Amino acid sequence: MRRAVLAVLAGLSLAATTVAAAPAQAAGPAQSKLAALVKLKDVRHHQLNLQKISDANGGNRAAGLPGNKITIKYIADQLKRAGYAPVVQNFEFDFWQELSEPVLAETAPDPKTFTPHGDFETLQYSGSGDVTAPATPVDPAATGDGSGCEAGDFAGFPKGHIALIQRGGCFFSLKTDNAIAAGAAAVVIYQLPDQPGPVGGTLTTPYDLPVVGPTNAVGKALVQQAQNGGVTLRVKTDTLNEKRQAANVIADTRRGRADNVVVVGAHNDSVTAGPGINDDGSGTATLLEMAKQIDKLGSKVRNKVRFAFWGAEEEGLLGSQYYVDNLPQAERDKVALMLDFDMLASPNYVNFVYDGDNSAGENNVEAPAGSGAIEKAFVDYFGKRKLPTDPTPFNGRSDYDAFISVGIPAGGLFTGAEGIKTPEQAKRYGGTAGLAYDPCYHQACDRYDNVSLKGFDQMIDGTAAVTELFAHSTLTVNGNELARRQAQPRKRVTPDVVGNHATR
Repeated sequence: MRRAVLAVLAGLSLAATTVAAAPAQAAGPAQSKLAALVKLKDVRHHQLNLQKISDANGGNRAAGLPGNKITIKYIADQLKRAGYAPVVQNFEFDFWQELSEPVLAETAPDPKTFTPHGDFETLQYSGSGDVTAPATPVDPAATGDGSGCEAGDFAGFPKGHIALIQRGGCFFSLKTDNAIAAGAAAVVIYQLPDQPGPVGGTLTTPYDLPVVGPTNAVGKALVQQAQNGGVTLRVKTDTLNEKRQAANVIADTRRGRADNVVVVGAHNDSVTAGPGINDDGSGTATLLEMAKQIDKLGSKVRNKVRFAFWGAEEEGLLGSQYYVDNLPQAERDKVALMLDFDMLASPNYVNFVYDGDNSAGENNVEAPAGSGAIEKAFVDYFGKRKLPTDPTPFNGRSDYDAFISVGIPAGGLFTGAEGIKTPEQAKRYGGTAGLAYDPCYHQACDRYDNVSLKGFDQMIDGTAAVTELFAHSTLTVNGNELARRQAQPRKRVTPDVVGNHATR
């Protein structure tokens, strides 16, 4: 594949030389040595190895399962071969797995069985159970704010019944807690009217009773039946909730200031449904090859670069949060910024850049000062090559969240997940309007061939070039000093989406 001409990004001045009597020439983008060294074919080789690991270990690389354990060993081995001394940081997490298909059925007065994954989903961290009981609506007059968010919503709720609760207004966990306190035997949280499909979300911690989420149409129909003579449901879930181990893999460059660290991260796990070769095998593979090549920059690496491969991201950003929570304050103060690379090869890609200055007004978590300069570095890189970019919001869906929550500036690249490509984006990037950026997102088909080589090549170069920029100088982000020490960490709040799971 032809490679784009590569560049050092915004913040670096371009020296121009002139020759007497010669006409002035416009200076082109300066070359990024690291981007030239990190080649698509070598990154693809790592992706192929991740695919082989998945194929040999149950078809996935999910945290707590064999494929992820081998992935961690592969990452550590590659880093050792490149001369690093990687640290494998083990941690315990709540492993959850659905062992067999769930059941949601009406047993009376009109028996019918609903379809898993079409009519309803099991919420992550639902317990196991097989409950047949009358269903009672909870605050059925509630509109867009949902129901079940207050104990008073359950006034008169018959103990042992199944709670029918509309989504909205608060976390799924709070609705479930209130239902348990009222004596519910199972919980059915149905979708809002304006939201398609069933409720696919997380309770964030393990529960003992079944919790499922049907579509709005299914939920409303059940409420009507309950109000017009009663309805009996069967809710059956077969799940595993237990403690298991996952791990982060961390490796620092030999060169660079240890008191001004650039953290570069990708997550090392997939979902259980598939191998995750785009999500996030693309980020893992890119960072591995970048780690192998960065030492060739020599003295240009003035700030230590920390390559981080986060564990259990798909379970709720657990590895990155564990890392930040267990990093002493003195060590946090040495982190100048964090770059996040989660999905770089989506087949119907867009060059998304995290919106560090919130210019699009869609961020729902606050990005610390300096994040706008990181965004500008990426935007300038692509702009100087006449390549388009689009902003993507900081919404708590990836591993940057733990860092910005303690005041560390962050940024990164993303090629899109389940979102739908617009006609305007199709004109600018190619691809297909009306189709998801990654039609195989969190599915078994997220394999080695689930990639746009054109988009991936551009993203690899952008990743490497901006990493090289900040390895050399973080002036635009923190003045090359740790002024961030004065930044006040924001209160840790549970975002609306944790990893790939909605929380409310």
